[in-house]
Parts: sequence; C-alpha cells; structure tokens
Amino acid sequence: MDSVPAGWLLVVRRWHTAASMAARCSTPFALLHALAVLSLGPAFPGNVEAASVGAALPPKVAASLAAAGIPLNGVAAFVQEVGAPKPLLAFNAAQAMNPASTMKLVTTYAALELLGPTFVWRTEAYADGNLSADTLEGDLVLRGTGDPKLTIENFWLLLRALRARGLREIRGDLVLDRAYFEPIGDEPARFDGEPFRPYNVSPDALLLNFKTVRFTFSPDPDRQSVRVVAEPRPVQLELAQSVRLAEGPCGDWRGRLKADFLPINGAVRVSFSGPYPASCGEQSWNVALLPHDAYVYGVFRQLWEEMGGALKGGFREGTPGPSARLLYAIESPQLAEVVRDINKFSNNVMARQLFLTLSAEVLKLPGNAARSSGVIRSWLAQKPLVFPELAMENGSGLSRRERISAEHLGKLLLAAWHSAVMPEFIASMPLAANDGTMRRRLNLDSVAGHVHVKTGTLADARTAAGYVLDFTGRRLAIVFFINHANAAAGEVAQDAFLRWVFEGARAPQ
Repeated sequence: MDSVPAGWLLVVRRWHTAASMAARCSTPFALLHALAVLSLGPAFPGNVEAASVGAALPPKVAASLAAAGIPLNGVAAFVQEVGAPKPLLAFNAAQAMNPASTMKLVTTYAALELLGPTFVWRTEAYADGNLSADTLEGDLVLRGTGDPKLTIENFWLLLRALRARGLREIRGDLVLDRAYFEPIGDEPARFDGEPFRPYNVSPDALLLNFKTVRFTFSPDPDRQSVRVVAEPRPVQLELAQSVRLAEGPCGDWRGRLKADFLPINGAVRVSFSGPYPASCGEQSWNVALLPHDAYVYGVFRQLWEEMGGALKGGFREGTPGPSARLLYAIESPQLAEVVRDINKFSNNVMARQLFLTLSAEVLKLPGNAARSSGVIRSWLAQKPLVFPELAMENGSGLSRRERISAEHLGKLLLAAWHSAVMPEFIASMPLAANDGTMRRRLNLDSVAGHVHVKTGTLADARTAAGYVLDFTGRRLAIVFFINHANAAAGEVAQDAFLRWVFEGARAPQ
C-alpha cells in the first residue's frame, strides 16, 4: 500500500464507506445519502482542497466568505481529530471572539461534570401557619431552586397535589422564596430593545413557564371570526381583541396585526386588532408580560381558583418560617434532559438558569453571574485548561460581551470527548438534518446525520461548534466563528466548512 497515492487511498475508502451505507439503505433518502458520499469531492485525486489545511481556510470556504462580503479577519476556525496531538486546521484560532450560542457548550459541559447528569431542581410548597381541616390560617410559601423547566403543566401538578392533600383555603399570602438566586435586576430590553420577547426573560429562582403567555389565534370560517385565547391567563391580564378574518396567503401574519401590551397599575392590558388570514390556520404568539413574582401569583390564582381553592391574601417575598411544614415538592427532569433542551433548541433562558445554578450549588451561596463564572474558571483550571480570554456574562451566548477563542472552545470539546459525561454531552447537540436548530440544515447532503453541532446566531455573529464523524470514520472536534456585520450571509460558508471536514480534512502529506 506504500506505493498507492494518498488521494486514491481516500477514494477507495470513500467507495467502501458508501457501498456499506448503500447495502443498508431501507429508504430512498438513505440511498441518496449514500450516493452523496460517492460524489467526487475533496478526496478525489487531483483535487488539492483536502490538503489545504493548517493556517489557511479551504478554498471553497474562503470563496463563500468572499461572496458574502465577510473578510477573513472576521473568521476563526479550528479542527482537530480526537486523540490527535495537534490540530488539522487553526485559522485565527487564538483570537478572542463572540461565540454567540456556542457558549452554551461551556455552561452545559461544566454543569454535567460538576452537578452530574442526574441532578434535579426542587420546587417546594410549605404551610406557614396552622392547617385545620381544609383551611390554612397563615401563608403558603413556594420555594424555588431555579428549575429551568417548571412548566405550566408541572406547576398544575404541584397545586393539584396540594388540593389532594386537603388544602383548599389559604387565609394568608402567597409567599415567594426566590433567594436561591441573587436578584438579577437587568432590563429585559437591554440586549435588543425587545422586552416582551421570551428569549429576553431573565433568570429567577421561581421561573414559571418561562414567564410567558401564549396567545393562540384560531380562525372560525363558519362564523367569519377569529378566537384569541391566552394560556395561561394570569388574573392580572386583561385581553381585548378585534381581529377579523381575512382572505389571502398567510405570510407575515404577525406583522399585519396591531398588538399593544400596556402595563396598568400592576396589571397588563393586551389588545390585538387587524386582519388574520384564514389560510394561516391556528397560530401562536408567545409574549413575556409580567414581572416574575406577579406572574407566579397571577398563574397560581388562576389555577388554584379553577381547582376550587381560595386565596384571601396577596403575594410577597419571604422564606419559610421556623415552624413551616413541607406539604409537597416536585422535581425537574434530570440535568441530562435539561441540557438536551438547552443545546438542541438553543434555549437562552434555561441556559441562564443553569449558569446561576452552578454557583448556588457548588458554593452554597445565592447564585450570581460573577460567582458562576469563577466556578467555571476553577473547573477548567483543574483539567488543566487555562482560557485567559474567556468572558462569561450569562453563560447563554445572548450577549455582546461573552468571548472565547476557537482554539480554546475546540480544546474544551476535545476534553469533553474523554469525559465520563461525553455521551450525554454529545447527544445534547443538534444532529445535522435531523433535529433541533439543525433540522432543516444540510438535508440530502453528504454531511446529514454525521455532525453533532451547536450553532449560534446574533446580528453580527454566526458560529458553530461540535463534532464531525467524517466519511472515513474519524471523529473531529470543530469550531467555526464569524464575527462581522455580514455574518447573516455566512451560513453557506459554514455549511461548506462542515462538508469539507466530513469529506476528508487532512494534514498536508
């Protein structure tokens, strides 16, 4: 075999891989996938792109960037086979850049190792007063520990359990214990001027249902009307709507509606008006309207009264008194499942909850961003991984300030490959052409099903980081950052980069 040119050896490997795949094909899609591997791409003799590695980007990637108007000084890339002594590609790799949502990989990997994949959050309900028959002469205390997935369904189960245990009337207040995290106090519109967008919801120890209300628009052609339903519907929510049924294509149905969200004396008045095309069918609009404490109180009252319960008081901050008695507690899904939601669907709110949980659990102090950043730095140093440029503001990547280099994020991925939590970590990333944020990317492409990658998107950033299983069976850690005003046009270059890695990225011969 010493006399066989390296290029031809790669072709033989490609045909062998494709033939094996084709033999297992059970669907037309699988057959197309196998045929794509046979395409005479970078591994074909005479095509030198596969050998163009090291300090320069592959030609097709560079050409795609140039076509998008993205200069090379706004790009960084890193590729290294797991277990290999040095990278195959390191382009601007030491440069500190905004990783966008790929920063979630740092937060989730740290959490899996520091807290363990089976870690759970608890939300507890205490009776602070005398409980006689079905009446509590005192307060009901809800204590949160930062559950990122306390949905309306799980909260309903908590209240139902309290009713099943005989509690009906609460003559005191609903007391909210949110001390597990320090108060955030940030302005929800600070990031992009969109205070009602769910992704801008700040962390909270009693985060309920991502603090959102879902407005569902249901057309009724028989009555020539549109029904607008709010779920949940906090008691402070006033809803007015004069939406009319319209003809024509669905298109930008939100843009044609006039929506007003007006806070009034602790309540919020919501109004919708304008045309809604019947062709849209049923659509939803999620909005974050009330402060955390008011939202929990409003939803609690809604559900509690629907169950036949009564709350005589209002709501306030506090903690369980020394004589308070635990009535019931619910647990979140395990951390491995939460991390999957965070990375597959790039959930910023859940990532921020997890980030603060790190300091609350590890240091046994109220969670805050500075403490959590310190916990992660200490964890990295023990590996040892020293990332002097690392800057973490909230651990989610929804930030203009967070920074890491492509090289160091790549080294983190290489370390994760050898971690006991590697299976949970890799499985949490979107699989190209299959699920999460990559579900519609690279369909019917040779890369489909071979890339676990977390993507990131900001107005001036497009990023990707994860693992590629190339057509020869090598596993490679990859990072690709674009930081530039034209980053939105960089998806073609990003896909070309992933395709190049899959189709035989290799060091010079």
